Formats: sequence, C-alpha cells, structure tokens
Amino acid sequence: MTNTDLQQFWRQTLADWQASGLTGAAYCKQQSLVYHRFVYWRQKLNKPDHQDDTRTPAGFARVAPVPEHRLAEQLTLSFPNGITVTGLHADNIALLATLLRQL
Repeated sequence: MTNTDLQQFWRQTLADWQASGLTGAAYCKQQSLVYHRFVYWRQKLNKPDHQDDTRTPAGFARVAPVPEHRLAEQLTLSFPNGITVTGLHADNIALLATLLRQL
C-alpha cells in the first residue's frame, strides 16, 4: 500500500470515526484497528501544516560578487546570535528578502 493509499484510507477511517460518535478506542475495537496507528494517523493528518506531505524543499540563494565600486553602498545585517550578513545592496535586494523569509 502506498503512502497515498494509506493517507486516503486513514482520512476515510477518521471521517467514519467522527461520524460514529464513539471514542477512538471504542471505534478501533469495533473496527479491529490498532489504536496506536489510529492515534498516529489522526495526529499526522490533523497537523495544520499537513498538505499530503508535500513540502517546499529548502533551496539555495544565488550569490554574486559585489563590484568594488558598490562596496561603499552595501548593507550589513547583524543578528543577536552573532551572525553577520554583509554585501547586501540595491542590486541584490531579492537576496535580502529570501534571507528574511528563512528566518
């Protein structure tokens, strides 16, 4: 059974359980389901960020060297944990937006 099949099975099972009005344990006993699997899938499928386990992969930001004449115009970000990002300027402002979204 594929992960998609399992998700579909447990979505239907959880919908049937909710319609039954029974407790989770009673429903599992009635349907001959393993209770800890029921709890696992209920938690997994009820996570607010659950989207069929499709996650946006982490990526890399494009970084290019700064021409010497632009060094005087650069921005430096210093974070409380000691990390410093330098070399940000108008030509790579999209990089700044990408960095801030990752925080």
